[in-house]
Amino acid sequence: MDDEYAKLIRRMNPPRVVIDNDSCEDATVVQVDCVNKHGILLDVVQVLTDINLIIRKAYISSDGVWFMDVFNVIDCNGNKIRDKEVIDYIQRKLENNPSFAPSLRGTVGVVPSEEHTSIELTGTDRPGLLSEVCAVLTDLHCNVVNAEIWTHNTRAASVVHVTDDSSGCAIKDPSRLFTIKELLCNVLRGNNDPKTARTTVVPPGITNRDRRLHQIMFADRDYEKAEQWGVRDKSSFPHVTVSDCIEKEYTVIIMRAKDRPKLLFDIVCTLTDMEYVIFHGVVRTERTEAYQEFYIRHVDGLPISSEAERERLVQCLEAAIKRRACEGMELKLYTEDRVGLLSDITRTFRENSLCIRRAEISTQGGKAKDTFYVTDVSGNPVDPKIIDAIRRQIGPTALQVKPNSALSPKPTQGSTMGFLFGNFFKARSFQNFKLIRSYS
Repeated sequence: MDDEYAKLIRRMNPPRVVIDNDSCEDATVVQVDCVNKHGILLDVVQVLTDINLIIRKAYISSDGVWFMDVFNVIDCNGNKIRDKEVIDYIQRKLENNPSFAPSLRGTVGVVPSEEHTSIELTGTDRPGLLSEVCAVLTDLHCNVVNAEIWTHNTRAASVVHVTDDSSGCAIKDPSRLFTIKELLCNVLRGNNDPKTARTTVVPPGITNRDRRLHQIMFADRDYEKAEQWGVRDKSSFPHVTVSDCIEKEYTVIIMRAKDRPKLLFDIVCTLTDMEYVIFHGVVRTERTEAYQEFYIRHVDGLPISSEAERERLVQCLEAAIKRRACEGMELKLYTEDRVGLLSDITRTFRENSLCIRRAEISTQGGKAKDTFYVTDVSGNPVDPKIIDAIRRQIGPTALQVKPNSALSPKPTQGSTMGFLFGNFFKARSFQNFKLIRSYS
């Protein structure tokens, strides 16, 4: 009965979205008002980040049954959002109040769909692992349509979309799917890691790929691996603290990290999947540094009560930030797509002793558009002579190089960043933040 009543309330109070280019000098302001439900903040942030918008500031409030968020966003070139099609898309998606499928769990899963087959993998990272996976897929006559690969704390996770290389359709034959899973598990099992021995067939779903990668690595407990390397340096970036706000019965999270795209999504995704609710929050960026402050509780309404849980949350949030961190040199491949291209490229990297730390693979209009972040096998910067040799092999126009510093900025001395909320609980509305004009 309560669920039906909640649905009725949401139908009677559809989301209200205001997109304004006048009230802020250097960003587009997106204000979202709607009936509150668990996960709504992630839905909104996902819509914005899926179209590669950068969130420079955000103010979040969801006490009671009402949700009100304000985001200052720019495009990847630093400009306001003036394209009417983009504005209409944001408005349409947010006002439709999209809901995402429940979390899916599994180590290696194959999901058939009408367009492609989705393969999920996780295992111990090692040099050449992606090359071995791509070689197996090519031998099995699978063409990689798109993929994303993350590595963190000696673990690797990937979501790969493949089609049959002859028909271009999804692979649905059960015996062939079983063979694909078995052979890929053999590759992941190459280092005798028992965690990679499991296979799981998961049902079709629409879970966001980035969120799925977070879920895979979280289930793999990658956040714990740092303990094997010694005591964590609590003064380094990213810096996460979890404390109590006793008078208001909240748990307070404060984070400072190197700013990058999708940082807020990664944090909100992790908190949502860990069954925490963000009641109030502030996000801001200053030059290359991002600051985020959240007041949270469990979904049951209680704050965190134990030091062990606080420490685990710190580990999980640091892992969420680092998984997508761009280590090493950025290589961009843009060339004609063909069957086996990814296998050839990754084999070339492996033969030249490059280690792929992260990768984004996509095809569009018969073109392959791939981005790789690479280091040498020891995690050090790659020798430019090796890159020159690889470019000669692949084609200097096909492979572009963009140096990418993996060093995080150090906190500035005497930084004025602190509890941005200050007298937050004395404020009655977002007008106190002087971020937007009144729309009433």
